[in-house]
Formats: sequence, structure tokens, C-alpha cells
Amino acid sequence: MAKADFYEILGVAKSADEKELKSAFRKMAMKYHPDKNPGDAEAEKKFKELNEAYETLKDPQKRAAYDRYGHAAFEQGGMGGGGGFGGGAGGFSDIFEDIFGEMMGGGRARRSSGGRERGADLRYNMEISLEEAFSGKTAQIRVPTSITCDVCTGSGAKPGTQPKTCGTCQGSGRVRASQGFFSVERTCPTCHGRGQTITDPCTKCHGQGRVTEERSLSVNIPAGIEDGTRIRLQGEGEAGARGGPAGDLYIFLSVTPHEFFQRDGADLYCAVPISMTTAALGGTFDVGTLDGSKSRVSVPEGTQAGKQFRLKGKGMPVLRSSQTGDLYIQIGIETPQKLTKRQRELLQEFEEISSKENNPETTGFFARMKEFFDN
Repeated sequence: MAKADFYEILGVAKSADEKELKSAFRKMAMKYHPDKNPGDAEAEKKFKELNEAYETLKDPQKRAAYDRYGHAAFEQGGMGGGGGFGGGAGGFSDIFEDIFGEMMGGGRARRSSGGRERGADLRYNMEISLEEAFSGKTAQIRVPTSITCDVCTGSGAKPGTQPKTCGTCQGSGRVRASQGFFSVERTCPTCHGRGQTITDPCTKCHGQGRVTEERSLSVNIPAGIEDGTRIRLQGEGEAGARGGPAGDLYIFLSVTPHEFFQRDGADLYCAVPISMTTAALGGTFDVGTLDGSKSRVSVPEGTQAGKQFRLKGKGMPVLRSSQTGDLYIQIGIETPQKLTKRQRELLQEFEEISSKENNPETTGFFARMKEFFDN
């Protein structure tokens, strides 16, 4: 049976560059790796084909020979064979570590020499009011987290003793195992990648090097901060295992809805209802602002619903800036309710003596509608 084309196996064009080859191989190898498909002979076969194809095409000389002669270039001793890992197993080992390091429980980036492991990042959700977002504040929070054990100072070993080098992996934290014609590097099952074992663990942290406690932290909330902002407190996360570096604490802020103001960036909006007579005759009213002052708004005669008045500089401060947004007052006109007999009589009288000039929008609308349907 003829062997499949190496480019087709990887799902790339013949013009694919080194980066495209590597990306395609990573994607396909993750899908068909034996550890993700235990007992699946077809997946194992596919994985071996991917292996062979990538080992051949990543080598410029082998790829040139394959492009010219196809599979015949490696038959009968042609170029030294492209099957398996050949002489390029070292290169594959690097990419294999990139792809499967986390899947195998490796995570080299999180682990350092001596078994020290970086602590996990923590998240804290905080709610603040719009007034607090306006002025800023210093908040005290209590966070349950892991901190370095004060008895063993993070080593995990009982005071007076020391962790020992793991006899299984000889301190590397990794072991190699053969699977068919290739080898796989895994996290050491004895020390779990730490490279060390503890025979006499600390009685307080039981060998973990850290204990769970609640800490009090001070968080500075700057003026003008917006809903959804994330604040990072470096090194305030979970303590690292065996004396490793601590993770970070992320504060996720949410601003609670305000009773009167709606926010849009640095600008504020406030809907203010006024009486029908104030809208018709004009008038004034005072509106409170977040800086604690009051601003007077003058309503001109004949103001319509939806009219906006801008109060410059009465909005939110812009984060880390001297600028300030504006406050927009949007007018709503309230229709009178529960009229007395006399009030009703007066409104009916007003209606009778009204002209088209008193209600130009109403008159114009119905005139246009009549013209539209007449035509």
C-alpha cells in the first residue's frame, strides 16, 4: 500500500514554511497522542505517521530530497531514512516538551530547581459605589490564601532536617519511558516533578511548605476607576510550594448601579422629570452632583421632552488624569394625574383656545401623515 504524502499527513501546502510545519504538527500531535487515545491503534498509527512526516520535512536536506524523489528518497538506504525519530530525536524532544509538558503534569515554567513551585494566582471580587469610584478610596480586604509555613520556612521538612534528592529521577523531576520506537519524558511519579523527597515532613504544613490563613490587605482604588477594571497585586497570591515565589492577587472591580446617575466613560447622565407647566412656562431646578455640590439648571420656555442640558466638568474624573467628564441632564415631562374638577376645566379651556402655533410638532406630524396616506 502506497505511503501517504507527508504534506497531506500534516495538512499543509508544499510551500509551508518552518513555522507553519511546526504549528500543524503541534495541533495534530496533540489530537492523536497515545496518552489521549489509550488503546486506539488507529490513533497510534496516525501519530507515528505525523512523527515521520514532521521529522522529514523539518530537515531542509531531507525535505529537498523528498520534494524531488518522494518516499523513494529514503528507501534502500537513500538519505538515511525518515521513519521514526532517526537522528533528529533531540529536536523532537524539545517540541514534544512544549506540547505535552502540561498534559503530563510537567509545567516547567511553574517549577524551579529544588522543587520550588510558584504559587497560584488568586482572584478577589470587589464591589464599590459610584461615589467611591468618583473620589477613590483605600479599601481593607481579607483574603483566604496559602502563606509560607513559619515553622519550616517553606521547605516542607521538619526543622533540623533537609529534603533529599529523589532517587527515581536523580533530582531532575522528569523520567523517560520507552513507548515503541520512541521515548516519552514524564513527570517523576515519586517526587511529582519537585526533584526532592521529604522523609521527615514538617508537622504544621505536612510537607507542603505552606499553610492556609486569612490575610488582611490594603488596596488603593484610584479616582475615576471604571467598572470591570482589574488591579494586580504582585506577590500577594498563594505562597509557592517549598519556598517557591508567590503568585499574584487580582482584584476585579465592579461599580454598583447608582440611583440617579448612569455612567458612560467619564460622562454622567441623569434623567430629571419636570412638570408640564415648568416645561411650558420655563423655570429652574437644582440637581446634586457627585462632588457634593449643587448645580442650578435653567429650563427655557417651551422645553420639549428629551432635551439635554450639559453641566461641564460635573462628570467623573478621568483615571490618572486631571481631566473630568460632564454631567448631562435629560428632561422628561410629567403628565398631570388625578386632576381635580377645576384643574380639568382649566385644561379643557386651554385646549379650546389653543392654536396650531402652541403645538407645532403635533400639528406638523398629523399634517404629514394625512398627506402621506392621501397620496
